Amino acid sequence: MENSEKPPINPYLAVILSVGAISFGSIFTRLASAPPLVIAFYRMGFTLLIIAPFALSRSGRAELRRVAGRDLVAALTAGLFLALHFWSWITSLEYTSIASSTVLVTMQPLFVVTLGFLFLKEKFGPKTLTGAALALTGSVLVGMGDFRIGGEALLGDILAFSGAFFIAFYFLLGRNLRGKLSLFPYVFLVYGTAAAFLLVFTLCARIPLYPYPPLDWLWFLALAVIPTIGGHTVSNWALRYVKTMVVSVSILGEPVGASILAYLIFGEIPGSLQLLGGLVIISGIYLFLATARDEEARK
Repeated sequence: MENSEKPPINPYLAVILSVGAISFGSIFTRLASAPPLVIAFYRMGFTLLIIAPFALSRSGRAELRRVAGRDLVAALTAGLFLALHFWSWITSLEYTSIASSTVLVTMQPLFVVTLGFLFLKEKFGPKTLTGAALALTGSVLVGMGDFRIGGEALLGDILAFSGAFFIAFYFLLGRNLRGKLSLFPYVFLVYGTAAAFLLVFTLCARIPLYPYPPLDWLWFLALAVIPTIGGHTVSNWALRYVKTMVVSVSILGEPVGASILAYLIFGEIPGSLQLLGGLVIISGIYLFLATARDEEARK
């Protein structure tokens, strides 16, 4: 198993870099004019095409052929949850602000810490959990200055929070599978399943797959390369070396990066609570990652 070997790079650093890449997801999505399901489908479709040569190498094909039974069901289920996550979260950006959407969708540690303890027996010390709670508190502060109750904004908030539930299950299933599969065969199987489900959802909704403006295709490709391969795929790599909650809590940094980018690109000005919350999130993530790494080193 790969997690018994020394990783080629520090997995905690990789997680931090992946969060920076994921922060671009809401920006590229907002810039595209296509419907949410179409954006989600092409995001996964382009990603699948890019990673296919690596996943379908001789060793990759052999590994994929060996996947069967419970592991195959788990991988397909992870793909379904990833498809539901992208559908609900991308749709939420049509109804609420980037800050609100990213804050709510990154609340998945609420689900991960509970489900990880129940199903994967993942445990953390008090100091580590304090860091997680601090980061979570910062997320609430970021959102408090932006949440708008009622009408379309409330629907957007509900969709974003649903996305947090779906991504939590995706990460938990991935933590177990990444101990058995190498990176590219795993993500090829999961991303392929997600793309297939998103295609079915799109066709059932009678949404056309084309034509769309040339710039939209650029944003589809950017979504595949930066937040999906540079973000989600790197996070999947790290799952073999770190606990699910390490990745989950680190992603609480996404609202900070997304809010900064939203200000620079769309002029969405963060309020004082959002700025304070950003500092609290960064402090909490630093405390969490530092203590989690020390706990792993002592084992």
